[in-house]
Amino acid sequence: MARAAEGSTGRLLQLCSAYFSFYVVTGVTVKYFLGSAEKGFPGQNEMEFLAYSTLGGTLVCLLVAVGRGWYRLKSNGSIRLLGLNLPRELLYIVPSGVCTAVVIPTTTLMYTLPISVMVAMVIMRGSVIVISRAVDAIQIRQGLLRKKVYREEDLAVVFALLAVGVNLLWVREGSFEFLSSPAAVGVLGSYVAAYALRIYIMNYYKNTRGKGVPQDNKGFFALEQISATATLAAVAALLYFAPWEVGQLAQFRAAIAAPHPQWPGAVLAGTAYGAVAFFSVFIFMFQGRTATFAGLVNRLTSLVAGTTATLASALLLASKYPKPEDWLSLGFILVAVGFLSLAERKRASELALPSAPPPAPATVGGAPSS
Repeated sequence: MARAAEGSTGRLLQLCSAYFSFYVVTGVTVKYFLGSAEKGFPGQNEMEFLAYSTLGGTLVCLLVAVGRGWYRLKSNGSIRLLGLNLPRELLYIVPSGVCTAVVIPTTTLMYTLPISVMVAMVIMRGSVIVISRAVDAIQIRQGLLRKKVYREEDLAVVFALLAVGVNLLWVREGSFEFLSSPAAVGVLGSYVAAYALRIYIMNYYKNTRGKGVPQDNKGFFALEQISATATLAAVAALLYFAPWEVGQLAQFRAAIAAPHPQWPGAVLAGTAYGAVAFFSVFIFMFQGRTATFAGLVNRLTSLVAGTTATLASALLLASKYPKPEDWLSLGFILVAVGFLSLAERKRASELALPSAPPPAPATVGGAPSS
């Protein structure tokens, strides 16, 4: 596929397609590796899969970012630290990396809850859509963002929230009650708090480029991933050698001390989530778009991927098919996609960019990426 121009609708569509594809793989492999050994699946526990997949994801991000030299950020200026001249942006990119280190394991932990991939994605993605709209409101008031948020973008947010509400509030007898589970709420709360700060930082970076300084998304990604990897390594070492005796902590230590026979496969599966990270950041920081729009494109693409992953898991792994409330949620998502497409037409015209089919509908129709 030919590379479309930076900032064009075509380029956005390419990123969404790749994002969708790797997220479908991520959603299916989680259910596969956690499947019962009695049914022919690896039968890993949550902590084993979390450890191995996180290793694979962080390694692929780090190797690409460092190997290709992306860490040489095109900066607004430099600061002097420990005798070195470093990019000024490190002051907030490093905290963003710490937030990423929280997002990575909590995302996997959400998938390990007794809910479908589709429901997990709806809950996580909907919360980030709200965060993205809030970040725009804050940065407009701060004078950092000089673009307006189109009414169509706000309407898309409303329908995205309806999609989230369906899965949070529709509780049937015997189903997993998300809001009554302290573990589930704790995982989601950590995920939301970390993503809120991270999205603010990404948009702060995007909206504060100096005159003549390019928006170096690859440089931002590389420095963020280096920081995230260092944080994950430090926390993993702390947990491994900590004196506490907790059930899940013991499972984490056992995953390292006595690896599961199929640990290499889980590491390989984690590389798909690592690939997702590339496209996720580049969509969130997409040139010329508001945080609301970019967040909607990012999250709605992965929500459609959640449907695809749930169906694929049902067909390939004999897991459960989507429930009626899941399909209702998807209907709200498609309405949000329609409003998002109208907003993209307006934005492309405003920026005088090459016209192309709106990103979200094409992603839904192609159904191949997350």
